[in-house]
Amino acid sequence: MRMRPTLSWTPAEDVPPGTTNLEPVAEALSTGGVLVLSGAGISTESGIPDYRGKGGSLSRHTPMTYQDFTASAQARRRYWARSHLGWRTFGRARPNAGHRAVAAFERHGLLSGLITQNVDGLHQAVGSKGVLELHGSLDRVVCLSCGAFSPRRELARRLEEANPGFEPVAAGINPDGDADLTDEQVGDFRVLPCTSCSGILKPDVVFFGEAVPPQRVEHCRKLVREAASLLVLGSSLTVMSGLRFVRQAAQAGKPVLIVNRDPTRGDRHALTRVALPLGTALATVAGRLRIPVDDQAVNSVKS
Repeated sequence: MRMRPTLSWTPAEDVPPGTTNLEPVAEALSTGGVLVLSGAGISTESGIPDYRGKGGSLSRHTPMTYQDFTASAQARRRYWARSHLGWRTFGRARPNAGHRAVAAFERHGLLSGLITQNVDGLHQAVGSKGVLELHGSLDRVVCLSCGAFSPRRELARRLEEANPGFEPVAAGINPDGDADLTDEQVGDFRVLPCTSCSGILKPDVVFFGEAVPPQRVEHCRKLVREAASLLVLGSSLTVMSGLRFVRQAAQAGKPVLIVNRDPTRGDRHALTRVALPLGTALATVAGRLRIPVDDQAVNSVKS
């Protein structure tokens, strides 16, 4: 029987409680060399819900797995119908105060790197340059047969033409860009093949149950080795793809600091966990460091 990927965990009783003290975070940033690892929680203030927080999408939605996507034509139909609709919502999302603060820290030379578990492109939209997309990006599409990449906007245009009148109302949107639709709403949505080889198209994101490419993992490990400290922003660290870097930093004696309202799977490895909303917390830290956070209009995610 196929194993399902880990989607949740139960906090241990001996995990230290969260705090509202931002001084350790401000001190680490003032020293520089901070590697940021961001998760879905940093985008909730942009209207994209996280997976596991209060009202998180896992309470109503089981993410598509790689195994289901590759094995079932009906699963692919359901995914692409829902993702096509969700893509429009992602295209309207705007970076929030948390994204702006991270970009400001980078501009002032306080960060050694930025790894994001998100696929929404909001860090790049606000001007962050050195973003390593651990789980890929929704704005690219890859063919599972020939390996060709193409812009998501091109597939979106083709899907619009192939499915005229497809305008269902979704019950919600999820961090992976998958909208909540019923089977009746999906209907006979037409899925399109690769224009080069007629192979199966997949967004260039790491699905649940799919491994992060080894070279990408090694790049992240190198960033951890070179960093002075690791700052986790808005991730429950439930899945190993992010938790392994927290463990690596802790084992190397590097300070791990977490800003997340709820307990995380990495709390036992952290110097502190700040239980505050990310936008408020990071804007406050920026103010203490006398770093202006650019509040001008920014670009939306590519659509």
